[in-house]
Amino acid sequence: MDPVIVVGAGPVGLTLALALARQDVPCVVLDEGPGTDEPRPARTVVLREDTAALMERLTGVRLTQLGCRWAGWRSMRRRQVISEVAFGDGAAAPPLHIPQHVLTGALRSALAGERHVEVAAESRLDSLEQEPSGVTAHTRGPKGTWWRGSYLVGCDGPRSTVRKLQDIRFPGRTAVERHAVAVLRTELPWENEALLHRLPPWRSSGPSAGEIAARPLPDGLWRLDWLLPPGKDLVTPEMLLARIRETLAGWTNGTTPPYDLLDTGVHTVHHRLARRWRADRVFLAGDAAHLLGALGTHGLDEGLRDADNLAWKLALAWHHGPREALLDSYQAERRAAVAARLRAADQALPIVRGGGGLRSYVPGSARNHEILLMDGHLGRGALGAPGAYGDSPLAPGRLEGEVAVDTPPGAQVADVRVTAEDGTFVQLRERLGRGALLVVLIAPGTAVWERRHWMSAGIMPRLAAAVAALPHRAELLVAESYPGAPAHSVLLVRPDGHLVTALSGVRPADLYAATEAALGGPAAEGAEARGGAEARAGAEARAGAEAEAGAVSG
Repeated sequence: MDPVIVVGAGPVGLTLALALARQDVPCVVLDEGPGTDEPRPARTVVLREDTAALMERLTGVRLTQLGCRWAGWRSMRRRQVISEVAFGDGAAAPPLHIPQHVLTGALRSALAGERHVEVAAESRLDSLEQEPSGVTAHTRGPKGTWWRGSYLVGCDGPRSTVRKLQDIRFPGRTAVERHAVAVLRTELPWENEALLHRLPPWRSSGPSAGEIAARPLPDGLWRLDWLLPPGKDLVTPEMLLARIRETLAGWTNGTTPPYDLLDTGVHTVHHRLARRWRADRVFLAGDAAHLLGALGTHGLDEGLRDADNLAWKLALAWHHGPREALLDSYQAERRAAVAARLRAADQALPIVRGGGGLRSYVPGSARNHEILLMDGHLGRGALGAPGAYGDSPLAPGRLEGEVAVDTPPGAQVADVRVTAEDGTFVQLRERLGRGALLVVLIAPGTAVWERRHWMSAGIMPRLAAAVAALPHRAELLVAESYPGAPAHSVLLVRPDGHLVTALSGVRPADLYAATEAALGGPAAEGAEARGGAEARAGAEARAGAEAEAGAVSG
C-alpha cells in the first residue's frame, strides 16, 4: 500500500509522521525548506502536560534537558500580586517552555532513524489529485516530482496550499491580539517563575498600558511579550529597546540590570477555523486547520493533539482498510474541541480586554480577569485545558456494566503507574501511541505479588480471555488504583489516551461493544465483518469458561 503523504515539516507534520512510523505506517514528509530549521530564539512554544508527554514518548528525549519547566507562576496587577502558583511536590505538572527550533530538531533526529519515513527537502506542493484508491501530489523545486500516497495530510501552516487546493474555507478574525517579543539573557527577581504583569505602574493608563508576560527559558534566557494596543503601528527597534529598559528597571527597583538581547519579533494572533478538516483522503491538521492563541493560549498544543488523534485512526485504516466512521471522527472530535476553545476565548476577550466603565468598579473583577488569563497561560479551564470527546461519534451507547470514575468518557486518562504484561512497572502514558487499545484492571494489592501469581488468580483469566477476543489488538494492564475507580473495575482506553468507558468487573459483551464503537463500528468487509453479535457472544462464552469472577487477592 502507498505511504501517507505529510505536507509540511513543522512540529505537527513531523509529529504525525513519527507517530505513524511508530505504528509501522510508511510516510513521506514534503518539506519546502532545506531540511533544517533556522534558530529563532524569539519563536518558542509552551507545552502542557499531555503534549510534553507525547513529545517525550515519540522522541525518546527528556525535554527538561532542552526546555525549561516553570517552578511557579504569578499574576500581578500594578504593584499587587493577585495570585501565585507553585509547581512540584504533588501539584499540577508545570508547563514546559522550549524554543521551537529545538523541538523540531529533536523530532528530526528521531525521524532520522525511522526506516518508515522519507523526508523530501525543497519539495513544495503545487497540485494534488484524488482517486478512490489514493492521492497523487506534485512538488516543484530542485527535486520536483510526482508522489503517490494512500492519504495526504496538510500540516503546512496558516497559508496551507493543501487547504487552498481543496477549496476549503478558513473563516475567522485577523489580528485579535499583537505582541512585541524579545528574548534576552538577564537576571530577574523570579528564578524560573513565569510572570504576567498587568497595568505595570511605570506605564501610563489607557490602551497602551497593556500587560507584560515573562517566561523563563534554559541558560538564563527569558522571553518577554508586551501586549500592543489595537492597530497596526510599526514596532520600531527604538521603541522595543525602550520597553525592555523600562520593564527591567521597573522589576528591579529602578536600575536596569545587564542584559544581552538575542532576538526580537512581533507575534500576531489570528482566530480562524477551517470549515472542513477532511476531504475524502485529504486531511488538515495544525495551523492549516485552525489558528488560535489569544489570552495566553498556545495553538501548537492543539496541533499536536490533532496529530495524536489522527495518527492511530490513519494507521488502523492503512493496515486494515478504511472505516469511514472512524476517519470522519477526526474532524468531529478535533474540530469541536478547537471550536470550543475559540468560543471561550472570544467570550473572554471583551471581559478581560474591555477595561474601563462600570466593569472596572465591580469588586473582584480584576481577580476574575487574572484567573481567566492564568487558565490560558497554564492550560486550565475552558481556555486552556485539553478537550474531551464526550460527544464523540465513537462513544459507545449506554452499557449495562458502566461505572463512573473521576475521568469522564472521552477525556484523557490519568497517568497512573501500571504493571505491563511482562511484569514491568510503567506509566500508563508510556503504553500509548502503539496502535493498541489499553484495557486496565484496577486491582489493589497486586503490586506486592509477583505477576505469575495474580495472572492466574481471581478474575484475571476471564478478563484475559475477553481481551483476546476483542476485534482489535489490546494490551492488558493492571493498576493498583485509579482516581475514583472502584476495585476490580476495568477501563478501556484509546491509543491516544482518551477513556472509552469504565466497567464494573469483567463484562466481555460490554467490553466488546465498547471496543467496536471506539473503532467506528463493525468493520465493513472481510473477516472483521463477521465480528458483530456472533463475536460478542463468542467472547462471553470463552470468558465464561474461565475461572469464575472473584477478587484478586492482595
